[in-house]
Amino acid sequence: MNRREVITFLGGAAAAWPLGARAQQAGKVYRIGFLGSATAAGSAKVVESLRTGLREFGYVEGTNIGIEFRWAEGIYDRLPHLVADLIATNVDVLITHGTPGTRVAKEATTTIPIVMAISGDAIATGLVSSLARPEANLTGSTFFLPQLNAKRLELLKEACPRISRPAALSNPDNPVSRPIIPAMQAAAASLSLMVQVVRAQSPGEFSLAFAAMAKNRVDSVVVTEDGEFAASFRAIATLALTNKFPSIGAREYAEAGGLIGYGVDILGLYRRAAYFVDRILKGAKPADLPIEQPTKFELIVNLKTAKALGLEIPRQVLAIADEVIE
Repeated sequence: MNRREVITFLGGAAAAWPLGARAQQAGKVYRIGFLGSATAAGSAKVVESLRTGLREFGYVEGTNIGIEFRWAEGIYDRLPHLVADLIATNVDVLITHGTPGTRVAKEATTTIPIVMAISGDAIATGLVSSLARPEANLTGSTFFLPQLNAKRLELLKEACPRISRPAALSNPDNPVSRPIIPAMQAAAASLSLMVQVVRAQSPGEFSLAFAAMAKNRVDSVVVTEDGEFAASFRAIATLALTNKFPSIGAREYAEAGGLIGYGVDILGLYRRAAYFVDRILKGAKPADLPIEQPTKFELIVNLKTAKALGLEIPRQVLAIADEVIE
């Protein structure tokens, strides 16, 4: 075989390789670590949204990236071990969900870049002191949960004027709960409401929490932020309906059967996380990537649930809703 034949043979062989194989040969396969506070099953939608965002930037699993997942399944004490395990796999970047996981990741490494897919009020919880110039190895998205949950209380009162004793479903293990509750209590005082804080740390405690609400004559529920709550919105919405409690939570909560949803587009934030990952893998430092805050909040009213509760939602609330589920 002469030289020209050898070149022709090699060129033909290369053309016959699968595209993914050629891509891996051409460059590095990056390793991404994902630290999840909830369960894999409960987080399936947000993970798919992340994958969609990564594909938009040209990153495909098995081609030029690999993603290592670790799940705390609502048990936050597992997070330090899980993040240490991810670090040991030599990941190029860490993606975190929520304040507990982000805090643990920040404490575990000062060198591996960390992208918060979502975090509640990164300043109030002490994760960073500046959104414009985040410290060292941390960037991503955050939003102000105290004000958001205070607004949810106002919307619930507007939609259900007769309520007087709402409960705040809260996870005491989640640091974001600390600034949320005082903000809700301040809002409650101006609305002549008496807020009762009811705690739950895992799905196994949801039934007990709602039983405690019924015993204490709670008449409505605000579902505050927590990764385990988000993964169990349908179960929580079912308990609220069974107990005849009007309820409000994140926008996805109404889609899962809750009466009202108000909040940011969580799936959109996970998709946006891919932007930060892309910039970092291309050489940007996290400290040079300002932490972003969502600017759009959506209100969703579930009229199917309202009917099941025997409620008529005021016209002024329906008029400002971004979506009405009928």
